Amino acid sequence: MTKSALITGITGQDGSYLAELLLSKDYKVYGLRRRTSVPILENIEHIKDEIEFLDGDLLDAGSLINAVRISKPDEVYNLAAQSFVGTSWDQPVTTGMVTGIGTTNMLEAVRMAKPDAKFYQASSSEMFGKVVETPQKETTPFYPRSPYGVAKVYGHWITVNYRESFDMFACSGILFNHESPRRGVEFVTRKVTDAAARIKLGLQKELRMGNLDAKRDWGFAGDYVKAMHLMLQQDTPDDYVISTGEMHTVEELVEIAFGHVGLKWRDYVVVDPKFVRPAEVDLLLGDCTKAKTKLGWELEVGFEQLVTMMVESDLKKLGKGQEISSR
Repeated sequence: MTKSALITGITGQDGSYLAELLLSKDYKVYGLRRRTSVPILENIEHIKDEIEFLDGDLLDAGSLINAVRISKPDEVYNLAAQSFVGTSWDQPVTTGMVTGIGTTNMLEAVRMAKPDAKFYQASSSEMFGKVVETPQKETTPFYPRSPYGVAKVYGHWITVNYRESFDMFACSGILFNHESPRRGVEFVTRKVTDAAARIKLGLQKELRMGNLDAKRDWGFAGDYVKAMHLMLQQDTPDDYVISTGEMHTVEELVEIAFGHVGLKWRDYVVVDPKFVRPAEVDLLLGDCTKAKTKLGWELEVGFEQLVTMMVESDLKKLGKGQEISSR
């Protein structure tokens, strides 16, 4: 019997890779889509005809209940959020509502309309913030350092509460930084790879950055969505850290990206205080032993391969743009 899945945030980076994965496993995929004046379908353009879209918004509980009733999902993946840390400082209330309360709305919709559905919540390593131990694992206390991190902590704990209070199959994946060519250009990895490509092609002269010493655990989004799916195939719900177990500085990221196109990064990168967070998260490093042991999850793409993949994708996109503009 064909399984069905409802994905919120289906047009984002993770949603698009997850939709591809589920379609490859013959799922019937439903995508919750918030109305915009111009549809944002770039990440799923190649599979949009295989997805059934449902109108809804995380802040409109009625629309979520309706979406669950229509899709009758076996699995629900709540990936939608205001997910950019920088924006969460400019829009802290919106971030709290969408990323925190929105999760409650989605859980409540599932509880009311399809309580036997398995529920996945997209938690974040930003919940660890000012880390109290390294590496961070499932039992590490949270110490968020941004409105986004705080909202994700709320979403995480409300998921635990629904699991324990209503006996729902609800789990969270505490995902560390995961990137891809589909990452939004406002995120540091894509900002760097896009700039390296632009500078190489003569479309940009410099790259202005914040803290180059920040350390992160970066993986490939395509690998991480496999862990999401595996979590919902277990007999009992649980929470898992998903990471690479390796830490790299932003400077290393910059060096690899610029080196890949034959440029010396120090000739083009300028540190700008404007891009330094009000409360910096200095390092994040995940211990994914539990996921590897219990889920059988494995990484396939390493850090350098990830960065060069993203640079190549940006070169290709921008190169096509040059061709069009020169005609």
